[in-house]
Amino acid sequence: MNLQIENQLALVSASTKGIGLAIARALAREGARVIINGRSAASVDEAVARILEAVPNAQLEKFPGDLSDAATAENLAAAHPEVDILVNNLGIFDPKPFSEIPDAEWLRFFDVNVLSGVRLSRLYFDGMIKRNRGRIIFISSESALHIPSEMIHYGMTKTAQLAVARGLAELSAGTAVTVNSVLPGPTRSEGVEEFVDKLSGGQPFETFEQEFFEKVRPTSLLKRFETVDEIANVVAFVCSPLASGINGSSVRVEGGLVKAIA
Repeated sequence: MNLQIENQLALVSASTKGIGLAIARALAREGARVIINGRSAASVDEAVARILEAVPNAQLEKFPGDLSDAATAENLAAAHPEVDILVNNLGIFDPKPFSEIPDAEWLRFFDVNVLSGVRLSRLYFDGMIKRNRGRIIFISSESALHIPSEMIHYGMTKTAQLAVARGLAELSAGTAVTVNSVLPGPTRSEGVEEFVDKLSGGQPFETFEQEFFEKVRPTSLLKRFETVDEIANVVAFVCSPLASGINGSSVRVEGGLVKAIA
């Protein structure tokens, strides 16, 4: 399928690994020019090499820097004042008992997971409205609707992203700009593999996966971790003109884990 995004400039925050890297690769494969972002120049260089290996003709720009920092986000906007597609993918997670999460940790999670996307959207949204074209996508999670007891602070930030995305979508009414959230389910990314190591006590991934979907996420219909490409394919579609009828939506790609119909 031709997603009709050739030569559009896309920014994917935190795109050096995991879901972010897969999204960047999917957009590059469709002909978009993609800004690759990560905290270090080395991680960005490695991600660019990985994408070029899969998509030799990829059009890629590099922007190393922590986009949870307001000044860094301003520097990015100065270097790239207009983008056509913004994917707010930057996020952190960490399983921790509720009683052991201090105020500073709640604030850090909100700053990284929510405010990073708020800042980038604030920098680019008005330009999209003025040009009457653009896409903003927040990479949320099924945890926004199915708050995980093992990391409530993370679930809180994912729910907040839905509110921000819906509010921005209201401001885009009557234009060709859309703002949506995409809600992945448990996905086998590098970060999740580290998460599994932390929770599993060193047992094989396959053993943990079976137990996880039997006991922790029993409502999943897939009964397995999704792949990063399964998420990226949906995000790429939502980024495209073909998805012009989707605005203000929470697009669920969570493998049927959330039982609610609407």
